[in-house]
Amino acid sequence: MANAIRFYQTGGPEVLRYETVDIGDPGPGQARVRHSFVALNFIDIYFRTGRYPAALPSGLGSDAVGVVEAVGPGVTDVKPGDRVGYLLGPQGAYSDVRVMPADVLIPLPDGVSDSTASTLMMKGMTAQYLFRQVYPLKGGETILYHAAAGGVGLVACQWAKALGVTMIGTVSTDEKAEIAKAHGCAHVIVTSREDIAKRVREITDGKGVPVVYDSVGKDTLMASLDSLQPRGSLVSNGTTSGPVVVDSTLLAVKGSIWLTRPAMIHYATPRSHMLAMARELFDLVLAGKIRGEPGQTFALADAAQAHAALESRQTTGATVLVP
Repeated sequence: MANAIRFYQTGGPEVLRYETVDIGDPGPGQARVRHSFVALNFIDIYFRTGRYPAALPSGLGSDAVGVVEAVGPGVTDVKPGDRVGYLLGPQGAYSDVRVMPADVLIPLPDGVSDSTASTLMMKGMTAQYLFRQVYPLKGGETILYHAAAGGVGLVACQWAKALGVTMIGTVSTDEKAEIAKAHGCAHVIVTSREDIAKRVREITDGKGVPVVYDSVGKDTLMASLDSLQPRGSLVSNGTTSGPVVVDSTLLAVKGSIWLTRPAMIHYATPRSHMLAMARELFDLVLAGKIRGEPGQTFALADAAQAHAALESRQTTGATVLVP
């Protein structure tokens, strides 16, 4: 038996239920993992609200760390006692223990604590594929990154600094601006009182930036386009304010802009690729160039409160659930 969050209909945080569920033993290709920390990501809200479809009733969450308790037949990559994390696989991470596919489990290196791994597994791997694959940064660029004080944003601040990239970050408050700066963000735009595109042009001497990473979506679309150089790239990696709908003619008018909407699954598979991404991330952690600890902690049973805090922008950095 295990404790888990389930939901039977889509809606607000109140649809989340804390229940006891059967889990059983791992079958072929599976492992049973006991969680130490479960990470909260905005994509979890998309599943809860129905923006991303899920067969109901459903578990929730795809990002956690813990220890392998047992493995099924045919599993050779992990063994009982291994510390692991994961960010792919079926929904159901909001639980204290679960049975899941073993091929998505990533062994955690010595020197990286469970709490650090829980803040960096999904968020650090997201920064990796955005900065190293979707639009590969080589160093020396000036970029615009929205939501710089969020969970992924604070990792991105540090990764940009490690690469020698000048990051312009947007945040909603002066408090969050200080946090982003402390993590390596070179310039911070407070959106409640500053014009994003105007400040970007001032910072870049009128040139604009070659790439914008925009996880906000609808509300920042025009500012992102107006911040780009001709033939620049808009990486639409989230839609917290609503979906992005673009007339392709607008992309031409704004400077023959490239637009992509990447998804982790297409950059983190096959398994060998996922492990290489994790290795690059954890090498930076072990070198002291990227640090991460939870900004907020909630009990697993209080997942609904955690969702409400995240949706209302009351959180900074990573939020985790503790079983």
